[in-house]
Amino acid sequence: MNPVDSVDSQPTDRTIDRRSFVNRFAVLAAATSLGAVALPAVAHAAPTAVVPAGINPNAYGDVRPEALADITELTIAEAASLIRQGRLSAELLVEAYLDRIGAFDADYQAFNLVAADDALASARALAGAAYKGPLHGIPLAIKDNYYTRAYPTTANSYIFKDFTPPFDATPVSKLTGAGGIVLGKTQMGPLATTRATTPDGRITTVNAWTPADPRTNPGGSSSGSATAVAGRMATSSVGTQTGGSITAPSNAQNLTGLKPTMGRVSLYGIIPLSYTRDHPGPLARDAKDAAIMLSAMAGEDPNDPRTLGLPPVPDLITAATPVKRGNKVAMRWGTRVGVIPDFTAGSSETAAARKAFLDKLAGIEGIQIVDVRLPEDWDTLTSTAFNNVRLPERSEPFLPILRKDLRSFGVSVTGWLQGSMLGANEYVLGQRAKVLLLERVLDDLFEQCDVVLQTSPNPFDAIGLPELALPIGFDSAGVPVGTILGGQPFAEDRLLAVAAAYQAVTDWHLRRPANPAGEVPEPISVDPSKSRKPFAKSARGKVSAAPAPQGRGRLEAHEVAELSQ
Repeated sequence: MNPVDSVDSQPTDRTIDRRSFVNRFAVLAAATSLGAVALPAVAHAAPTAVVPAGINPNAYGDVRPEALADITELTIAEAASLIRQGRLSAELLVEAYLDRIGAFDADYQAFNLVAADDALASARALAGAAYKGPLHGIPLAIKDNYYTRAYPTTANSYIFKDFTPPFDATPVSKLTGAGGIVLGKTQMGPLATTRATTPDGRITTVNAWTPADPRTNPGGSSSGSATAVAGRMATSSVGTQTGGSITAPSNAQNLTGLKPTMGRVSLYGIIPLSYTRDHPGPLARDAKDAAIMLSAMAGEDPNDPRTLGLPPVPDLITAATPVKRGNKVAMRWGTRVGVIPDFTAGSSETAAARKAFLDKLAGIEGIQIVDVRLPEDWDTLTSTAFNNVRLPERSEPFLPILRKDLRSFGVSVTGWLQGSMLGANEYVLGQRAKVLLLERVLDDLFEQCDVVLQTSPNPFDAIGLPELALPIGFDSAGVPVGTILGGQPFAEDRLLAVAAAYQAVTDWHLRRPANPAGEVPEPISVDPSKSRKPFAKSARGKVSAAPAPQGRGRLEAHEVAELSQ
């Protein structure tokens, strides 16, 4: 709890010239009709020196007893400590997750492909390799819209059902280059639209907290990525967000999800949904793990102009490390947390959880809770009508297929048709409105606070600003309750610092769901003296997911249109 502080001077949001970010965003909005163009750089002050993740002492830490007894409980930081010390092998960690996948994924339906033999081979190869940092030997789940050259990338659609890419998406290559191991590809909403279903709308993935009740939304469209981590079938995962697809499943399944600023992570090799709104990011067990994942994923990529001309990636891992002053947890930087009108309104269980969350935050030294006013014309600028300007961006690349065979889009066809019919004048007006909204958020809202609590990912998705989802409690049915923090451009470090401080004084993020009914594999302990019998149901080979169970229900096209990101 007393880290080496390489980032204490000031958070990144204090070094960014807001106007240059607005200018860049305006050019990006205009560039949707031009394709790849050079974007103006974001002006920023000289950053504090960054500690590389591999030698950053804050990437490692003490291991909880329950995680020593069952290694599928380990966070990335805990597993990294054991692997670095030689107390845990990557192969054993992969085997433990394959046991759980074999036992439970027929119920969870988190994966659509499990690369068991390849994952074990990768783990064995790392045993003789130079240590690569905190992701060395960490098993990861990859959303199925990320290109993977060894496996199909279907985006859970009819259109890409036979597509195997010739290369890995940039975030995947960065994660594996840092030592991460791909366990498999995860179920997702068809073409990244809504919760995970088959392309024709039959529900597949369930929420790990209520596996017997498919009506409980697991969050979409990164449903499988969330369920894989919540169900302890992977240490961490990656998703994409266009309209809440990282924050929603993280909130639904007690995870910490981080949607970074537009451009912080390359989109190269990810099947697109919206050129100006797609964001790759991690779904993790806590703030430290999210920081480790994003540190590996982030950075420049010449294949994606959105990543160029940005401030350097700061020391996110240290930012996500709690600090103490005296014997009390404190904020790394003094931070005003903005509370929007009606955030705690009503008598619902969610409202009660939000009130308790604010009370806990207010007790942390360095955090000031402030009520904030929303910018002028907020309701208009964040309305569904303006939000729908995203739809032509998803339709345009697929117009030839739309003209040829509407059935290729399955249950999500309505949104694609809407996008193809939106008028040019409406689209241009919507792009201008986004720039105006961004200006007002930066000039008005963030003059009142440093981070802001949100009840929806909109409009921060639309204007490219970072968001962090974190767990804050449970309802009476045992379903997680979460909230979303929004930040200024490239303020991932400050968002992580707030989440880390809160998680240092609460234990919501440490709670895990009960296993589904059925045979349970014997937990694998770190203690090498404890032998175990091999688990008969352990996943092996390179296998596709089991067929979707019958009786889970089906989403109709109008429901998909209402829920679509």
